[in-house]
Amino acid sequence: MSFFGFGQSAEIDIVLDGQENRRTAEIKTEDGKKEKYYLYFDGETVSGKVNVTLKKSGSKLEHQGIKIEFIGQIELYYDRGNHHEFTSLVKELARPGDLTQNTSYNFEFSQVEKPYESYTGANVRLRYFLRVTIVKRISDTVKEQDIVVHTLSQYPEMNSSIKMEVGIEDCLHIEFEYNKSKYHLKDVIVGKIYFLLVRIKIRYMELAIVRRETTGAGPNTFNENETIAKYEIMDGAPVRGESIPIRLFLSGYELTPTMRDINKKFSVRYYLNLVLVDEEERRYFKQQEITIFRRADKVRKNYQAALSHHNPSLLSDGSSARAAQQQQQQQQERQQNEEAEEDEKEDENDEEEK
Repeated sequence: MSFFGFGQSAEIDIVLDGQENRRTAEIKTEDGKKEKYYLYFDGETVSGKVNVTLKKSGSKLEHQGIKIEFIGQIELYYDRGNHHEFTSLVKELARPGDLTQNTSYNFEFSQVEKPYESYTGANVRLRYFLRVTIVKRISDTVKEQDIVVHTLSQYPEMNSSIKMEVGIEDCLHIEFEYNKSKYHLKDVIVGKIYFLLVRIKIRYMELAIVRRETTGAGPNTFNENETIAKYEIMDGAPVRGESIPIRLFLSGYELTPTMRDINKKFSVRYYLNLVLVDEEERRYFKQQEITIFRRADKVRKNYQAALSHHNPSLLSDGSSARAAQQQQQQQQERQQNEEAEEDEKEDENDEEEK
């Protein structure tokens, strides 16, 4: 019995398999700070070891069972009492009994589904975490460890461009064009603004990236707009027939992929906001939605292709695939780190060339 501080207690430590070679990713906490966690993808196995260390030697710890859970949940800040779990898996590590010495337990959540990307916003948080619970009569001992999940997407290299004409009758008429409607997180927005009619004195023009976070539904819908980036396109008055180029690099900004109707709880959308300001401080603007996605790493595609080429049956037989992944896990993770670094260097070189 551990009432009033007497009796046995324990510390819990969660060690993930291959964590020394696993990549990490940053995510914001509720207070705006950034923390690093181990990075996982959809369908990837989450496995490791739970170490239970007794604080007092020579004394036993009575418990009603030890379990580990893998949880994916959405927390709406205006409804903190309710955590909406979209993924919940449980494994029993030990049946009720006594712990007389430090003990380790292996666990594995095989090929676990992680349908959404980790996200911390103004009014909502989506997180994945492991929770170990030692069930006791009076108060349970609980340890949680977060992980970060990234979702990968692939779109055609040539996706449709955005062309629009906007203006005010007999005062202003402009045509603008963006090269694509879908951009990956390290992409470059390329476009141009063409002035067909200018009869107002424009002081400057800027392009902004706006993130709109929508939570709730119906009359309880909340929209939170945040300007992520501002890019001055022009300073001074344009003339008729003038064409202004746009080149905006996305890699320097803290963006997430577009998220639409996540578990019917929230959405995150991005807009390009073209703003013109005249000499009397009147503002004219036009908004256009774009899609932002996380591009699949080349290493992941190459690994899957090599795996299927080496033995096509591995991809059709789930058990064989898991065995092969376990055998080649360490080699894959080393390749992942090396080729990811090369991929980032290639992206930087591409941006410099552009």
